[in-house]
Amino acid sequence: METLEFQSEARQLLQLMIHSIYSNKDTFLRELVSNASDALDKLRLETFRDKDLTADTSDLHIAIEVDREQRTLTVRDNGIGMTRDDVVNLIGTIAKSGTAEFLTRLKESKDAAASQDLIGQFGIGFYSTFMVADRVTLVTRHPRSAEGVRWESGGEGTYTIEEVEDAPQGTSVTLHLKPADDEDHLPEYTSTAKVTEIVKRYADFITWPIRLAKGDDAEPEVINSRKALWARPASEVTEEEYAEFYRHVSHDWNKPLDTIRMKAEGTFEYQALLFIPSQAPLDLFMRERKRGVQLYVKRVFIMDDCEELMPEYLRFVKGVVDAQDLSLNVSREILQQDRQIQLMRRRLVKKVLSTVKTMMADKPEDYATFWREFGAAVKEGLLADAENREAILGIASFDSTHDAEEKTTLARYVERMKEDQQHIYYMTGDSRATVENSPHLEALRAKGFEVLVLTDPIDEMWVDAVPGFEGKTFQSVAKGQVDLETEEEKQEAEERRKDFADLLAWMTTTLAEQVKEVRLSSRLTTSPACVVGDAHDLTPTLEKMYRAMGQELPPVKRILELNPAHPLVVGLHGAFAATEDHDGLAGTVELLHGMALLAEGGELTDPARFVRLLSDHLQRSL
Repeated sequence: METLEFQSEARQLLQLMIHSIYSNKDTFLRELVSNASDALDKLRLETFRDKDLTADTSDLHIAIEVDREQRTLTVRDNGIGMTRDDVVNLIGTIAKSGTAEFLTRLKESKDAAASQDLIGQFGIGFYSTFMVADRVTLVTRHPRSAEGVRWESGGEGTYTIEEVEDAPQGTSVTLHLKPADDEDHLPEYTSTAKVTEIVKRYADFITWPIRLAKGDDAEPEVINSRKALWARPASEVTEEEYAEFYRHVSHDWNKPLDTIRMKAEGTFEYQALLFIPSQAPLDLFMRERKRGVQLYVKRVFIMDDCEELMPEYLRFVKGVVDAQDLSLNVSREILQQDRQIQLMRRRLVKKVLSTVKTMMADKPEDYATFWREFGAAVKEGLLADAENREAILGIASFDSTHDAEEKTTLARYVERMKEDQQHIYYMTGDSRATVENSPHLEALRAKGFEVLVLTDPIDEMWVDAVPGFEGKTFQSVAKGQVDLETEEEKQEAEERRKDFADLLAWMTTTLAEQVKEVRLSSRLTTSPACVVGDAHDLTPTLEKMYRAMGQELPPVKRILELNPAHPLVVGLHGAFAATEDHDGLAGTVELLHGMALLAEGGELTDPARFVRLLSDHLQRSL
């Protein structure tokens, strides 16, 4: 027998559990039954994958046993079980479960119900057993292991682990229960009536039979209905049953934002019960994230996180798809090539998108929650799913200069466009403040043009890939030429260009290492200068993203635009015309370019030189 220490954060968590942080302690049984169900699912899946695995699958079930005299409650399954390494990695440490963030969120939460929901969200349900038990014993054996493992802890910072002979396949968790205590909201968990009530509330829909002996000599009886929710008529299913089923498949203990049911009949039959969560999972943008719905064949669990049924940009959708005509031995490789699966995927995607569109029209508050939580992921579909691009654009919302508080849809933007406006103007940036304070917006704001404010990293990529919306093309206000001038203004601008031609040519030569061109601007009203890209150039943010991913790119030179009406540019023009020795103006030109970079939130190539030049110019002005 070895005595090992818990990870430091796990010790903090155990102390919180032991000292009764939750008012509803029934959570522990929900978690143990859910874990047991997962273990049975995994064993069934593993036996399909590995024909050489020696495992008894003739009577897969969950058993709950209570002993009033010994004050113990045991939850037992004959599922996949664990090896010694599994026990240490999955129970002895919880480094992968976001424990530090859990503890932080727990301290911030003042609502008991919200605190309770955090258990499932952070994948630490096993530790909830210490709310009700002084000591917890776990015995487990994986089918490939000859010997089993016994783990035991009193929750005081250490645990023991040892090998045991003759351990049955699967896992049993025995809780040595604390005395019932009404003041501490601790019920009598040796009561079979109480156990039955908890199972009915939390696990009635689980596929596997849950057996409980309701008397000392009584035969165990199944206490869950095992009815597949997706196979029952919608009129017979309550919202609470949907919510509990969602919690089971997602391990998210918040209620779903919306529930989607589908039934396809004909040459290829399937049923689907899908859920849109109300809160984004912690791993939504992590590389190791799980995605996809569960796949069943004739109510037999086949595959978790079936990526072939749901695209990457809808990875937050949870639920089950139950097909009637697939083989039980179906593999991910077969699914990737299966025409019927591809057809199912297309229909599921269209159903999810149409559900969001209906939500947008009928439940604007729910839609606002959806877009806040998942909008950045959905926009990935603008790049990955050309077939549904119009549908995605139709349910998308964006910040805009029209309203500082409320987002706008593209349809509403188009309705507000000026009579002769051909483009949907936008600007990307790190934050709304950065975009709104950008000099690129000055002329558009002055002339009353609305600009979309795009601050998600994915925005940098999809705007160049999507041609437009309802016949209107997307136009960056920070790239290419922005045509805002009347014919009269264009004639005046042409005269100014001729007047400034020599200065612009000299500045282009002087700044040749930094810019590809210096020209007069039609987008500035109050700033002296700004830096813009050519129509097909990478933006600075996108360039940084590619470099961060290890992709080497040639340096992208941009264009410096001058405001011919600004006093600084007027003064520079006069000084240039007054002398043939222009070397003394080179420092001013560098400063002008540096100021334009800083104004858009960019980075100076040589900050020390910029500061030195600025210091010299300030000194001469005193």
